[in-house]
This record gives sequence, C-alpha cells and structure tokens, in this order.
Amino acid sequence: MCGIALVLSGGGRVVVAPSAAAAAAAADAAARIQPSDEGKGVTVDELKAALRRRGPDSLGCERLRVRADGTILGRDGCDCGVGDGGDVGDTELCFIGATLQLRGAEPISQPMVGQSGSVLVRSMEESMLLMTRMILSHFCLHWNLVVPVSAMLLLEMKNVPVVEVLGNQSHIFFPQSKKDSKTMWFGRDAFGRRSLLVHWPSPDDPRFILSSVSFASNNSAPTVKVIESGEDNDFSESTNMSYWEELPCGIYSIQLKSLEKSGMCMKEACVSEVRRHDWINSSLDELIQWKRKSIVPTVDDLTSHQNSVGCLSQSFRNSTESDRNASYKVLIALRESVMLRTNLNRLFQDDLNKLKDDELAPIAILFSGGLDSMILAALLDQCLDSNWTIDLLNVSFDGQLAPDRISALAGLKELQRISPIRRWRLVEIDTALTNLKGESEHVMSLIHPSNTYMDLNIGIALWLAAGGDGWVDGSICNMQDACRYKYKSTSRVLLVGSGADEQCAGYGRHRTKYRLGGWVSLDEEMRLDVQRIWKRNMGRDDRCISDHGKEARFPFLDENVIKTLLEIPLWDIARLDEPVGKGDKKILREVANLLGLKEAALQPKRAIQFGSRIARESNRKNFGSNRAANQASAGSVEIHQHAR
Repeated sequence: MCGIALVLSGGGRVVVAPSAAAAAAAADAAARIQPSDEGKGVTVDELKAALRRRGPDSLGCERLRVRADGTILGRDGCDCGVGDGGDVGDTELCFIGATLQLRGAEPISQPMVGQSGSVLVRSMEESMLLMTRMILSHFCLHWNLVVPVSAMLLLEMKNVPVVEVLGNQSHIFFPQSKKDSKTMWFGRDAFGRRSLLVHWPSPDDPRFILSSVSFASNNSAPTVKVIESGEDNDFSESTNMSYWEELPCGIYSIQLKSLEKSGMCMKEACVSEVRRHDWINSSLDELIQWKRKSIVPTVDDLTSHQNSVGCLSQSFRNSTESDRNASYKVLIALRESVMLRTNLNRLFQDDLNKLKDDELAPIAILFSGGLDSMILAALLDQCLDSNWTIDLLNVSFDGQLAPDRISALAGLKELQRISPIRRWRLVEIDTALTNLKGESEHVMSLIHPSNTYMDLNIGIALWLAAGGDGWVDGSICNMQDACRYKYKSTSRVLLVGSGADEQCAGYGRHRTKYRLGGWVSLDEEMRLDVQRIWKRNMGRDDRCISDHGKEARFPFLDENVIKTLLEIPLWDIARLDEPVGKGDKKILREVANLLGLKEAALQPKRAIQFGSRIARESNRKNFGSNRAANQASAGSVEIHQHAR
C-alpha cells in the first residue's frame, strides 16, 4: 500500500479541465482566478503528513519544472512545497510517495525515478499482482519463469504502451523517455479499490491536485468549481462542491506541451484538457460493462435446478463433475483470488525479525462472523502457512450483545471445528460512540467527500476494526494464555469482503427490485451497484483502513471472480423468491457449504453499521432516538445539513 499525490501548479496560471466542453468555461473563468492566499489550499507538508499514515515505511518527493520552451528541470527532495515560483509560463509538478512495504529484504521508496528521468508513484503492493498477470500475458511466460520486473523498466521500454503497463492500478506517471514525453498520466483501477481524489482548480486554489487522501482543513467549506461537468457523467454534476472529489475510475492524461504552443490561452491563463483513455484490455472493459448473458430463466431452468450442496473435494483439480457446477467454479475462483493476495505476500524482513513464530499473524480479516467474512477466513486458512495465526478483527458498540459480536463468536467456533490446527485469534474491539469525539472528527476527514451519517458510521467502524486494538479471550481462542488480555494486531494486510453483496444480490433493495420488476430489474440494480461501487464505497473504505498503515485487499473484486460470477445465470446467483438467509447470495451460501461452513451458510445479511450497533448509537446521539432517525431517513442525511 502506498499513499501518492501530485501537485501541479504554474507560474502562468495553469487551469486543468476534465473535458473539451469544460475547457471554454475554464478559460473564461481562469481570468478571475487570483493566486491563492496562504492557508486557502492544502500544503505539501499537510499532504505528506496524511500520506505518511498510509505509507509509514518511507516518504519521498520529486519536483520537476517544465519551462515554457519545453525544457524539463528536476529537483529532488521534499522541499517541493516551497519553491521560488519559477518564471511565468513554467509548469511545476511535485510528486509525493509514501510506502507501506510488504515484501522484500531491501527497503524501497517512492517516487520511482527512471534512468531517463521519468517519475512514477503508484499503489504498489496489490498492483504488483495485477502487473504480474500483465507480464505473463504480454511476454507469454509461465508463473515459475517470472522474475521481478521493475514497473519503471517496463514503462521505459519503447514497444510497451504506457496504458498497458499502468493498466488497472492507481498511479501518477510522467515519462521523459517516450515520444509522448511531457504527457502526464494518472489513473485509478477499474473498480476503485484504491482511493484517488482530485482537486480541480478553483478561485481559492488554482492548482490541480491528486491525492490518495484528503486533509481535514480543506473538507468543511465548499468551493465553486471553475469548470462545469462537461461531457463526462462520472465527473461531478454540480458546480457547487467541496475541495476534493473522487476521481472516476480510468486512465487519464494531461498534455503539458499544449501549455507551450497548442494550449488554449486567454487572458494570461492556459487551459489543458484532461483526456480519458479506453482500457487497452478488452476483457477488462467487458467486466466494467458488467453484462450477463443469462438473466431471465425459462420454466425448465427453474424446475430442473438443483441446489449444489456437498462436501469440498480434497483436490480442486481432481473434481471433474463438480467443476461443471456453478458453486464449485466460484469456489475455485475465490480460492485463487485469496491465494494471489496472500501467497505472494512476503513480510518485510525487518518485521519478520521482530516476531516469534507463535505471534506471527501477517494477515487479518475484518470479521463479523457473517457469510462473506467466514468464506474469506476458511479460504485464507487453506492458503496460509499453518504455523501462522489468523487475526479476526471484530468491532462492537454494544459489547457482547451486538449482533456482529454474537455471530463472530459463533463463527470462531465453526472455524475451529473445520480447522482445529489453526490458531484463530478473535480480537474484540469494544468502544462507545460518546468516547470518540476526536476520532470521529478524524474519520470525517478520511471519508470526505462522502458526508452522510451512514458514511461516517461505516467509516468509524472500519477505522476502529482496522486499528486492531482490542481484547482477546484466550480461553475461547485456545491460546496458551487462557485469560482475557489486551492485544493490538500487527497484521499489515487485511482481507475485506467488499463486492460480495453487489455481485450476489445481498442488499434488501435487490429483493425490492426483484419483487417489483422481476429478473431484469434485479440485474439492472446489481449492475448499477457494481458500476458505482468506486464512488459509494471503495474510496471511503480504503482511506479509513489504510490510515493505520494497513493494506486492504478485496478478493471478491478480483477480475477473475467477477468474470466467473457473470458467466453464471442470474437465477443461480440468487433466488429472491426464497426466504432471507437462503435465496439472497445463494451462490455464496453454496460455497460456504462446500467449505463445511453449515451455520455460516444460513447467516442473514447485516451491514456493519447495524451489526456493530454504531447506527443505533449514532441515531440516539444525533436524532434523539431510532424512531426519529428513521423518520428523517438518517442514513442519507448529510452531516452539515443536520445539527442538534
């Protein structure tokens, strides 16, 4: 995991617009932009401090200046927040990279600088998995023939397109070795698994800024956007917006050379359009469209359907008949996804040396004891060295009475039954909302630009769970120390079940859509959920979890898992005419049965804000009672619109 940022500024008042339609409005509005007063915009030092929480192992900066004549000057070091301003017409690029190192014996740092002077910052760890897949595909190599390949080395190869190398990951890249030199590239992965925020130039702060995180001082007061939304519906639809917004998924470029000659210049201001590029991987583009071939079943499909509930084969590869079964295909895809995100993980050697074997818990799970987290736990058990402990992180705002705590305790027993050799450590993270005033304000800055009570409740629960600071009952966890003791998880990789509900019809609104409009309406609602998950969930969740120097990994959002689920008829994914706890997420309930998780397969869906009881506490605090909160539709109320 890394925290990355770019600050683009210009002595010639550079204005960046997100589309061609926006450029004309930006050029006219640019004349009204005055240099920002001190304190109106986020400082580089503030960005560094926020990014360092995501990447505690190293922090680096690289500063480049593009002169009006095309000359590129470089200045390394972390002083890029304080410069001499340069000459009129200069464009200044300040790259910042903070690194959480999870593999290798030697320390690494960002930004990465190539031999030609190219600069790259990226979300490193999980993107390494995606890059490995790309390398295999591009060079037709087998897994065991692959040696570590530097991303910068690939980017500077003449015959490898920038778009192909950067691909499906969050990144900022400025090449100086290719024909498209002085084209600044940036992007966010197709499902928004890694946060990337954008600040568009405004009268108060005319800089263009990209960052993995926001900063608290810039989140409270809305500003007026210099540009309209233009042709791209993914960009903000309103001119009244806050300092930051979520960058839509995709690969983008800014042609800096247009600022020298071909840029649209009016009244001493230059406008550069942000260009959005198509995904070079056609199969990835198909996944983003999220189209399922089999949506509406025939009568024969429904009558001939049989539930596929059985025992997990000892060898996935030896089961020929079972491989034809939908639930087995999903199980295999999920297992490979978990393996990819855990088996390639190697702890940074410094961390390994600090821990004893029985203390080593390199990977943890955000754990409610529900269907999704139980499946991840069982699969992680199959993929992880049996000598290592698995931390199960569970948060509660009602002690042992919260639904998620009750299901977590039951889930622990079931995991101990199917894998008695494994050391399972349930970390009970207990707190009360009234004790979290300072923490709540901090989480508010993390969830921004999300700003509803539901976002805050989810954000606080995730932030506390990811911190891993709680208690362990040694007696129920079968630990050597049988007493209850204070414990803080040191796991730096967290498995999270995001994406399961969207893809497998786990939300209550899915049942409503099915009841009112049948299979077609259900499919449309699920597609909408998947295509907007980057904006509604992923950026917020990533910022809250990564704030502790942890990397969240999302096995259900693996491209092969998504592809496998789309190949399965919708009526095999869910049967919403059946009761809750049976027909919803039907395919995953069958997977749980295959893993031997008979009790987990019957668990109803509970969102973290309800299962942990933080929503109830928030409703009482902010609305007076649950009833008043329900009448006000508290979950969707924006926090600044409601004050008591």
